[in-house]
Amino acid sequence: MIKIDRLTTGYGRMEALHAVSLSIAPGQTVAVLGANGAGKTTLCRVASGLVPAWSGSIEVDGVDITKASSVERVRRGIIQVPEGRQVFPEMTIEENLRLGAYIHDRVRAEDLDLVYSLFPILKTRLSQNAGLLSGGEQQMLALARALMSRPKYLLLDEPSQGIAPKVIEQMGEAIRSIAATGVAILLVEQNLFLAEAICQHAFIMENGLITADGPTDRILKSNLVQDSYLGA
Repeated sequence: MIKIDRLTTGYGRMEALHAVSLSIAPGQTVAVLGANGAGKTTLCRVASGLVPAWSGSIEVDGVDITKASSVERVRRGIIQVPEGRQVFPEMTIEENLRLGAYIHDRVRAEDLDLVYSLFPILKTRLSQNAGLLSGGEQQMLALARALMSRPKYLLLDEPSQGIAPKVIEQMGEAIRSIAATGVAILLVEQNLFLAEAICQHAFIMENGLITADGPTDRILKSNLVQDSYLGA
């Protein structure tokens, strides 16, 4: 289990997260929903070690990793797929995938089999540079690259951003399959349809605070999301 307890952080003197608490169990998929600027990406970045915590704690499987480096967090299974995909455009699909496995010093055939089963199009274009892929294909590659690191905790930051509805549906199916293997998934999203389709639990974030949480269907049927997005 990953457990975030009263986590506070920010940039310079500006506090961006205010005593945020949440937990994710193995095989669980949870959504963090909210408008732009709510603190969702910062939550991912502090969990993966890219932004230091000011106070509070982060535990993984009972071990406090609040001060751990991002490399150590990867070794413990925390893998982030960043907003905007951030594939290596001048490298081939195959090279991008191999980079995902760098922490383990070798590429396992079973890891490749998994990503090819989820995203068959990648296998047919291994020698193509990633920069020539469509936005949806790059998102597939970004997720596939993350899977090569064998994540236990997968942080997905806006995976539906800028991609076609058909690809979003395929991404949703892939995320469900990944969770079924026992991977815990934190989904930061503004696409409420994707969140509803794959997440059991949802958190509402506003201005760096968790203002509500509960079963995803109940959260989405309430006025909480509308109030969060529109400031009602």
